This record gives sequence, structure tokens and C-alpha cells, in this order.
Amino acid sequence: MLFLQYPPCSTCRKAQKWLEERNVSYKARHIKEENPTLEELRDWVRRSGLPLKRFFNTSGQAYKVLGLKDKLPTLSEEEQLALLASDGMLVKRPLLVDDAFVLVGFKPAEWETVLSK
Repeated sequence: MLFLQYPPCSTCRKAQKWLEERNVSYKARHIKEENPTLEELRDWVRRSGLPLKRFFNTSGQAYKVLGLKDKLPTLSEEEQLALLASDGMLVKRPLLVDDAFVLVGFKPAEWETVLSK
């Protein structure tokens, strides 16, 4: 299981603590130091069943500085994926990825449901 996080992020720290309290084994990856690749993002979006927009960190500074609220609707899916792959800070975090699922953002109830299967 892959846990993509930004260590200073309080939500990521909560998610990591949650995983550790449940003895869930995972490999941690610093999302800013090791951006998700275009191929990874394409695969995760497809497997998650979520709209691509859900993978953007809409409350992040990079999102706001780039004015993506207005620009995203005009970009193709490939352009949006390339943008996400260019800067890990644009990606919603944390991400929990396994062969069976892709979880975007930390929602304890959702994580509990998915991990209990």
C-alpha cells in the first residue's frame, strides 16, 4: 500500500496516525519530493472512479496562484494530468493507493470501510 503525503500537512499527519493505530502497513512517499508521475495519475484517476478535479488540492497555494479555479475547465484531461504531475503540491493529499483501491483525501469513515474489506 502506498501512502502519499506532505509531512507538514496536519491532515496527512492525522491519516498517518490513523493508519498506525490500526497497524496498517504502508510505504510512505513525500508527494512534493517525489511527484506522482503522469502514468500513475492516469491510472489512479481511472481506478478511483472519481472525477479528475477531485485530485486537485483546491485549497493549496499553488492552485490559487495559478488561478486554476478558472483555468481547469478550459484544459483537456491530458493537460490537467500533466499539470498534476508537474507539481506534487497541486495534488490532493493524502492519497492511499493499493491494488484494490485509490483513496483521495482523508475521510476516516471511508478509509475504515475500504480497509475493512
